[in-house]
Amino acid sequence: MNRRRPSRQRPMPSQAPRRGGQLRLIGGDFKRRRLPVLDSPGLRPTPDRVRETLFNWLATATPGARALDLFAGTGALGLEALSRGAAEACFVERDTRVARQLTSNLATLDVTARSRVITADVLAFLAGEPHPCSLVFLDPPFRQGLVEPCCARLEQHGWLTDEAFVYVEMESKAVPTVPASWALHRELRAGDTTARLYRRCVESANGDAC
Repeated sequence: MNRRRPSRQRPMPSQAPRRGGQLRLIGGDFKRRRLPVLDSPGLRPTPDRVRETLFNWLATATPGARALDLFAGTGALGLEALSRGAAEACFVERDTRVARQLTSNLATLDVTARSRVITADVLAFLAGEPHPCSLVFLDPPFRQGLVEPCCARLEQHGWLTDEAFVYVEMESKAVPTVPASWALHRELRAGDTTARLYRRCVESANGDAC
């Protein structure tokens, strides 16, 4: 008498492990390098087309820059800046697992000497001791009212150099109120997202404008 072999129970879709995806760097020293990213709720890397346009805008500003990637997530923007010659980059990410993966990716690219990952709430971090940056990426979760308070703290707490660039990515229907010293430099809409690049301009000691 033939016996049926017990069938292996297949996990339900909700029980299957999340494998995550990949992030592809699109320019600079690490062009075409692919790095693993976690499948984490709300984690949405800036699209390739937007990153390519942004770093074309920043072509002369990125080499030698001190970059700050807030709500870093995959770290796509800060990693792209390092690839294109930024002197250093600081990534701030609250989710421990996501921050750990980002740390691993920085080690893979052998740029740990030029980077650091801070596991912290962004608003709390910006209330701490500042290190003025010439390039800031601000890509918070949508529809949580985080853009304006972050912009205010960047300006008021001394996080920006006199002519810093600040990139803001948010839902298209929202127009943020930013500090008076920031001028809109470039803007791009992609689907339900609008990318804005601001240039900070403060008068020098002798009264000359930027």
